[in-house]
Amino acid sequence: MEYTYLNNIYYPSDLKALPLEALPAVCKEVRDFIIQQLSQNPGHLGSSLGTVELTVALHYVFDAPNDQLVWDVGHQAYAHKILTGRRERFHTNRQYKGIAPFPNPAESEYDAFIAGHASNSISAALGIAIAEGEKKKAEGHSGRVVAIIGDGAMTGGLAFEGLNNSSMLRNNLLIVLNDNNMAIDPIKGGFTQYLLDLTTSKRYNQWRWRLYCLARKWHLITDNNKGRVQRLANNLKAILTKQGNNIFQGLNIRYFGPSDGHDVLELVRIFSEIKDYEGPKVLHIITKKGKGYEPAENDQTTWHAPGEFDVETGERLKAPSNRPALWQEVFGETLLELARANQQIVGVTPAMPSGCSMNIMQAELPDRVFDVGIAEGHAVTFSAGMAKAGLKPYCNIYSSFLQRAYDNIIHDVALPKLPVVLCIDRAGIVGNDGATHHGLFDLAYLRPIPNMLIGAPMVASDLRQMMHMAQGIDSPIAIRYPRGSGMGVEWRDKEFENLPIGKGRVLREGNDVAILALGKPCASALEAAVAAEQEGVSVAVYDLRYAKPLDSELIIEVGKQFDRIITVEDGVLRGGVGEAIIKLLSDNNIHKSIKNLGIADTFIEQGTPAELYSLCGYDTEGILRAIIEKN
Repeated sequence: MEYTYLNNIYYPSDLKALPLEALPAVCKEVRDFIIQQLSQNPGHLGSSLGTVELTVALHYVFDAPNDQLVWDVGHQAYAHKILTGRRERFHTNRQYKGIAPFPNPAESEYDAFIAGHASNSISAALGIAIAEGEKKKAEGHSGRVVAIIGDGAMTGGLAFEGLNNSSMLRNNLLIVLNDNNMAIDPIKGGFTQYLLDLTTSKRYNQWRWRLYCLARKWHLITDNNKGRVQRLANNLKAILTKQGNNIFQGLNIRYFGPSDGHDVLELVRIFSEIKDYEGPKVLHIITKKGKGYEPAENDQTTWHAPGEFDVETGERLKAPSNRPALWQEVFGETLLELARANQQIVGVTPAMPSGCSMNIMQAELPDRVFDVGIAEGHAVTFSAGMAKAGLKPYCNIYSSFLQRAYDNIIHDVALPKLPVVLCIDRAGIVGNDGATHHGLFDLAYLRPIPNMLIGAPMVASDLRQMMHMAQGIDSPIAIRYPRGSGMGVEWRDKEFENLPIGKGRVLREGNDVAILALGKPCASALEAAVAAEQEGVSVAVYDLRYAKPLDSELIIEVGKQFDRIITVEDGVLRGGVGEAIIKLLSDNNIHKSIKNLGIADTFIEQGTPAELYSLCGYDTEGILRAIIEKN
């Protein structure tokens, strides 16, 4: 598609060469480009549409990569990628061997820091700013550092830790608070209301800016009196807004805003004015998620990541009506079913009720669902507190995000042996969101924790049964399940049964080779076993069901019966189930040929699950190779 400006913008230097008055047209072209691209190659639409003007203004005023832009969550950074040398490859975004889904310093010098999880930008940017400050002294470097953080990410404790520390250290960090009053789901919590209150203070900001400009013009603001001037400004705000100093000013961080985040010319003016101010500062901008595309503006949750869609009609490509239920749907429907019968059951999620399908229970039992915002550690400890008081919390957190709550799991849940049910969504390979989002470590990091049980259902009905069983357990239990559609369609209204803890099952009898698999890979193991039979190899397949406790009786029996054993897990091999099986057999003086399949000691890039399973060698073909090839 031909664009008047965008086709000639490869790097920020090309953008800077344009006259100021061209920037609104540039923004429109960038926005149109994003919409067109994501209609065919799905990604995070709404967030990136909301930050187009902000991104253009940042790159017009600041000198990236010499000035460093630290993005919080890459959902909002598509325009940044487009303007920093990746426009012509943007059609490969989130694809195997394509550009990364989120900012990644390994991909571009314009990506100052990794940006997959929320709330880390202020801490990272502050560290860079301190280091750059020293460089500025030594080399005359500008040392400008900007953290761009959304209001949703500001609910994370790490953001507040960084904010607090920035007030204590000598730095010139600029924090841009992108306030759209939306995460993936509507943001919960007092800080949201606080930001809403700040956005009403336009009269204050207008007067403050006018007075500041006059004071600068008349040389009334100097280094000697800036403290007194700041106190005067704060008093003015207290009078006009009927509130005292805001949280930023309370931390001695200079506050500007709120400003219109979709007025690119105004943003350029503000950035040009404040970029070299001494000390930490916050620019608070108001944006709209999905800005410029009506369907995305009207339904911001759905259009966060809408999949393929028709640009003209806004019609989304619908999934086949006969597809198996998604794992998250099995979780959501089962949780509501259990909660109806058990008044002690509550649901907890860190800002993902629709993503994990807890919104199903939320719609019917809103008082028993708690969306705590982007705060995974708090979600776990909050659940622990409710469990201590007699409730039965089902705390749903994506596997990669649960990593942030590791200490909370150990100290607040496992140590006091509180019956929290950790429902670990998106476990294993998740696909196009790449290395920051794969749930590859939970088996390895949860297995060493005392008092922790770990289940991994193979099919949808097993997830349902494990969730039912979990409500009667007086200790912590984690139930991990993957992204995508669950196997098996007959799970709704199936009579509940308690699956015996730590007991696996035989899926297929065989004589030559045994496969011990856990969770989703059981299906591939079965397919490989059938294919191996055509090659003259008889393969037995076992579904372990539990990663902890392992079915030691079953494993020892297999170890005695088979000379060749293959283990398969959707997670890292170091510290994983395969290694635990080798140790168990060794401890029982059983030494056989054992091949562990899973994730090697590396991070896995983005791609479709099928591509990545193949890359890692535990898809059907990979398991078949392990069967046929002699160890």
